[in-house]
Amino acid sequence: MKIVCVARNYVLHAQEMGADPPPHPVFFLKPPTAWAASGEISYPSFSERLEYEAELVFRISRVGRPRSMEEALAFCDAVTVGIDFTARDLQARLKAQGLPWEMAKAFDGSAWWGAWLPMEPDWQSQPFRLYRGSQLLQEGRAQDMLFPLPRLLWEAARYFSWEPGDVLFTGTPPGVGPVAPGDSLQAYLGQVCVGEVWIVEARRF
Repeated sequence: MKIVCVARNYVLHAQEMGADPPPHPVFFLKPPTAWAASGEISYPSFSERLEYEAELVFRISRVGRPRSMEEALAFCDAVTVGIDFTARDLQARLKAQGLPWEMAKAFDGSAWWGAWLPMEPDWQSQPFRLYRGSQLLQEGRAQDMLFPLPRLLWEAARYFSWEPGDVLFTGTPPGVGPVAPGDSLQAYLGQVCVGEVWIVEARRF
């Protein structure tokens, strides 16, 4: 399994990060060990600002590469909401030095996704939301993506051929922010709660 992620795929999020929307999709990878399958997120000891980024996530069901964007949607069989956790302070330091920032994005437990749902015909219009208790943190729709899902699937496969079980994170809308130990976050797709995560104390090495 590989976890393919897209950076700055919502214009308003790019702006809140002080960046211009990219002219083409920008991909990065997380290793399988990034998946927090239990829903328990250990606050990393190397960061003092861990941030959530809620995203639509799609499950790949075919092997290979789509021959066209029209064929690309057939490579997905399910959708859910996930969270890309980012050590924002570490990422900022690495960016300032012109260095890669995988350490801030691809660490153990930096990716979570909820229960898979079938891709209904109206999936693009279904809102996805992230809550902390009763507080709405983020809300978005696939319609607001800078680059739509078929293009992401097709362009990503130019670099990384797809395999069944791969997952695609499609970028976050505006509203990212910090979490703290003791927080619990709930993810919704439409009216369905697809799962919950808990932030626990930092790991010590």
